[in-house]
Amino acid sequence: MRVPRSLEIWKMGVVNYLDALKLQEKLASDRKIHKITDTLLSLQHPPTYTLGKRRTDHNVLVSEAELKSMGAELHYTQRGGDVTFHGPHQAILYPIISLRDIGLGARKYVENLELTMIELASLYGVKACPGEKGETGVWVGGRKIGAIGVRISSGITSHGLAFNINPDLNYFKHIVPCGIADKEVTSLQREVEDVLPSEEVIHEELVSCFVRIFGYTNVVWKDGSFLSSD
Repeated sequence: MRVPRSLEIWKMGVVNYLDALKLQEKLASDRKIHKITDTLLSLQHPPTYTLGKRRTDHNVLVSEAELKSMGAELHYTQRGGDVTFHGPHQAILYPIISLRDIGLGARKYVENLELTMIELASLYGVKACPGEKGETGVWVGGRKIGAIGVRISSGITSHGLAFNINPDLNYFKHIVPCGIADKEVTSLQREVEDVLPSEEVIHEELVSCFVRIFGYTNVVWKDGSFLSSD
């Protein structure tokens, strides 16, 4: 008989990147000692550039001072992957889950994150697919619509995925997104001619895709907006 899988989903609105990072670290520690169940953070960030643990600073094309003048922050992280951008009108999911408990390896976990975004895109008639070898994330032709950067420590995940609903794509011109110089970045709005529903609806659809693909059966929604900051 299939064991029920439980997940708490925190709807958090707009959260400063460092606040979200500290929260992830706390939740990951709690998950390791079974203090909490699997948890999914659903949120957005103010304009923020992040670098992975490989520290590929050469893929940031302007100085940190210039980024600050644009109202953007730059942060170094312990996730995998290269430089990326997070900002308004982008749906971000940070899963804090035990891969051992759900029987997934690291590769299959990443593939499931890709499938989550592919399924969301398909709801709007957009055919997305995983990248070619060395190209993480999800693509529409040669245009990247969703990024993935994860950290796995003692079998517990953090960081996650970012799906472009309708962000200002000019922000991506200041970096080599994910270290891939010859490919464009796109968004759901750019790929769909019709008017999209509210971003809240799309966020919830993305979460629903995640829940379905990862096989969670007991799901509890929580309002995490009390932790959000402007």
